[in-house]
Amino acid sequence: MSFVEALRAVPVDDLAERSMHATPARALAALGKPAPGLSDFADLISPAAGGLLESLAHRSRALTLRRFGKVIRLFAPLYLSNECINNCQYCGFSRDNPILRVTLSVDEVRREAESLLEQGFRNILLVAGEHPRFVSGGYMTECVRALHERTPSISLEVGPMEVEEYRPLVAAGADGLVVYQESYDASLYAAMHTAGPKRNFEWRLETPERAYAAGFRRLGLGALLGLADWRREAIALAAHADYLLRHCWKAQITLSLPRLRPCAGEFQPLTTVTDRDLAQLVCAFRLMFPDVGLVLSTREPAPLRNGLIPLGITLISAGSHTEPGGYTGAGRENIHRTERGRMVALTEPTGSWTPTAARPTRATGQFEIADERPAGEMAAYLKGIGYEPVWKDWDAALAEA
Repeated sequence: MSFVEALRAVPVDDLAERSMHATPARALAALGKPAPGLSDFADLISPAAGGLLESLAHRSRALTLRRFGKVIRLFAPLYLSNECINNCQYCGFSRDNPILRVTLSVDEVRREAESLLEQGFRNILLVAGEHPRFVSGGYMTECVRALHERTPSISLEVGPMEVEEYRPLVAAGADGLVVYQESYDASLYAAMHTAGPKRNFEWRLETPERAYAAGFRRLGLGALLGLADWRREAIALAAHADYLLRHCWKAQITLSLPRLRPCAGEFQPLTTVTDRDLAQLVCAFRLMFPDVGLVLSTREPAPLRNGLIPLGITLISAGSHTEPGGYTGAGRENIHRTERGRMVALTEPTGSWTPTAARPTRATGQFEIADERPAGEMAAYLKGIGYEPVWKDWDAALAEA
């Protein structure tokens, strides 16, 4: 049985209803439990528990310090390509968006990685749109192999693959796979994904299990907040994490709670997730999963990130770019424009765009970054509040010893 079958047995709607009608007494009881279950989690994300946010935050922070200490791991995304054959209404890379696209060569990927290494990063997430013509398994394997010698921890966020397609990537040095289900609401998922292989809800849902079977030792999950009701999504995500912790027990699990950001296509969020809601979610997930890594990206603005980090976050990105070539301008000579999936000639006059240090390429990013602090500044901030910024995944180092 895969999580596809397991999810059908989870009473997500009933638990979401329970959450909306939880009493303060029930929320307080859930807060006091040493090992909350899924029903308790529903109470912890309830409006009633929102009134106990200070108590939630206090317990979440104490639990995080006990399990992880005052340590924050840093990583950076490295975008390989913004080509994509999927139509996802909320994504800047969506096939029909008329944007500037490029796929980096392996040498250009190495150039981008060198920039990140110079900043201190030893934990890199390779990201790409889903397009077999540009981002093949062989291409991904070459990229991983090119970076592995100097980059101890390499994770991937790419289109789902078969087990046998994942194995060469693991052999080349990739140790983590990140795949956000986007939404656990199958009907909404179908409405959001109108073309391309990503339309297959169940195929995507089973991806972490295929990755585990192929040998990945870290699995990253997440739901994109701003599509379906956030409490319903959180309950399904918690059920997914619980399932993987029991069935893929040799792997480390990380959870991310990304909120929608402005992007090409100008998609507007369908639901609202406030800063307070996000803080409550971070605390609830920490109480439910004491040993799971919680990820906070540069989607969120600096003041909010500063406030959320002590509550339960263990892994953050910093100094991020979401466009291929964003760190060095690599590949900018090969940028082309697409309209409804077809390449068209660039119409801008020569010399109409000048690269800058902050914007070395005009390739289109996946979404707008909210926290633009450079990595060094972020590390200095962490030290200033008593945390140790860790650039290298110590578990990967132990595995290679």
